[in-house]
Amino acid sequence: MEAAQDLLVEIGTEELPPTALPRLSAAFAEHFGAQLQARSLTHGAVERYATPRRLALIVRGLAWRQPDRESIRRGPALKAAYGPDGAPTKAALGFARSCGVEVDALAREETDKGSWLVHRSTESGQLTADLLPELVAAALGQLPIPKRMRWGDSDVSFVRPVHWVCMRFGEAPVSGSVLGIAIGTESRGHRFHHPEPIPISSPDAYAAALRSAYVEPDFAAREAQIREQVTALAKRVDGRASIPDDLLREVTALCEWPVALLGHFEDVFLEVPAEALIETMQQHQKYFPVQRADAGLLPYFIAVSNIESREPDVVRAGNERVIRPRFSDARFFWEQDLRTPLADFMPVLERVVFQHKLGSVADKSRRVASSCRHIAAALGYDPALAERSALLAKCDLVTAMVGEFASLQGIMGRHYATRSGEDPCVAAAMAEQYLPRHAGDVLPATQCGRVLALADRLDTLVGIFAIGERPSGVKDPYGLRRAAIGVLRILIETPLPLDLRALLSDAAAAFPADVSAAAAVQETYAYVMERLPGYYADLDIDADAIESVMAVDASVPSDFDRRVRAVAAFAQHEAAGALAAANKRIANILRKSDAQAGDTSVRENLLQDDAELRLATTVAMARERVAPMLEAGDYAQALSALAELRPVVDRFFDEVMVNVDDPALRANRVALLQGVLSLFSSIADIGRLRPAETA
Repeated sequence: MEAAQDLLVEIGTEELPPTALPRLSAAFAEHFGAQLQARSLTHGAVERYATPRRLALIVRGLAWRQPDRESIRRGPALKAAYGPDGAPTKAALGFARSCGVEVDALAREETDKGSWLVHRSTESGQLTADLLPELVAAALGQLPIPKRMRWGDSDVSFVRPVHWVCMRFGEAPVSGSVLGIAIGTESRGHRFHHPEPIPISSPDAYAAALRSAYVEPDFAAREAQIREQVTALAKRVDGRASIPDDLLREVTALCEWPVALLGHFEDVFLEVPAEALIETMQQHQKYFPVQRADAGLLPYFIAVSNIESREPDVVRAGNERVIRPRFSDARFFWEQDLRTPLADFMPVLERVVFQHKLGSVADKSRRVASSCRHIAAALGYDPALAERSALLAKCDLVTAMVGEFASLQGIMGRHYATRSGEDPCVAAAMAEQYLPRHAGDVLPATQCGRVLALADRLDTLVGIFAIGERPSGVKDPYGLRRAAIGVLRILIETPLPLDLRALLSDAAAAFPADVSAAAAVQETYAYVMERLPGYYADLDIDADAIESVMAVDASVPSDFDRRVRAVAAFAQHEAAGALAAANKRIANILRKSDAQAGDTSVRENLLQDDAELRLATTVAMARERVAPMLEAGDYAQALSALAELRPVVDRFFDEVMVNVDDPALRANRVALLQGVLSLFSSIADIGRLRPAETA
């Protein structure tokens, strides 16, 4: 019995919350593994199993007991342990007594700081089987459960009531209890197909025993079965199943023995926008829509049942009967909304509060419309279309369809704008205003969409900062972090040549006088720019490249991006280390001098040494050479050209003394260095750069 054994732990419960099941399963494995490690119990792989009614683990090769542990207690120093006559002192006697031994049984330890009495003992490791109930309970107590439940008259709590606990350590049972339930050796099968207890003889027998009782315990295997069944059913009607990952995970977490069924609905419902039907199928019913090759809907859906019915047609008919009223509601909302042109919903927005200090949604729409005109004009877009997009942007919020399906805001706006005869650019902007919705999401593709998406976020950012509601810690109720990153992504990745500070100032100008929007512009600007390090970290661009560009206050994000990428590439240049150090040295010299910032006027008659003559000539030539590159925003080529300054800068510092006694000569050399620095600082402060070879 002294060999390592496999361990099975299964916690049987009422149906667990489906969206949380994968997270609970992963956390159980993680925390139980941590408990084993903390008790020095070695083991192999940890296999996870999860169904709606159970969380289970199989730990391979778990040590049967803890290793023995040697314990060393240090007592008094020898000089304090024995008297002049060699007899043990009270200190030695007391230490021995506390260790439960005689003084003669104590050992001596020699260290750099002296000699000491010590007591060495060996603590035998505990049997793993004796520790398991405590370790399992501790791991379950650490699961990410926002709100725990109690059941019966017990004080025990868990995410759902626990009905059984099954453990096998090898083929041996485990004694004890977990969460108030005595540990047994039986599991449970499918609630309807096999409700009787199932004896589990060993961890290796677990999965097969459950499968024979209509339970697929492996979450990944169950997920694969559902995908395969759904895909096959869609092909039977020459369609393609829409299988979003999050829906697939949720359906997998809702069933233990999945059986997919193909359902049908009447073609007349296809007159409703597909997004509304898909929302009904996926979010309300957990069905998988079936699409044509061109992504349009077919009048079919696929439901996944948690039972293998003897009468599948009855189950299919039941699902079809459930979906029809929901589709009928969607059709009613659609037809009702179409009776009113989208623009006619604008007056209703006066009664919808955006933020009690910032007015109604209609107020916001007018502010955004003003900003849209400015942005569109700056980009050469049509200001009238941009303004129209802003005025209509929130109208679908008060339609019947969006009132029922809030996630369709913008999407339904596009449909209603199209049906109302609005310009295609305006209609597209209704949906694109919310892009990007999350990290990695697509950006607005149309002119009106880009302008509206920018203006709407800028208005929210400035307005919320103006009323003092800046995000703090993890609290961000207005989604300002997401809005700021969205602004940066649109400006950088489209790209758009717009000045962020100017955009924020224009947005502030649209607010009424009683909102201190103009005073909040700089704080808002700083907040948005603070998101850039995180943005570039996701692109594996070093922080020092970002800091170097931040130092020159490049307020056009698309231009900022070109600078950062150029500096990051320049950091790999063989001359980067020396030039970064030289720039830092020059900056230090200038700080200690009386020279005015930007004063690069050099008097040729004061150039004495050949090294400074050479530097002055090279700087003048470099300035002329890189000017068109800087004008074109080709910072990578400009830095590559400036890298050629390295030998003349190195020679200058090797051969020329800057801080000479002659004030005119000193000022001239400082001006020369100011010229060198200004060339680089027109791109970035590369003195902040830490190239890899010099880091």
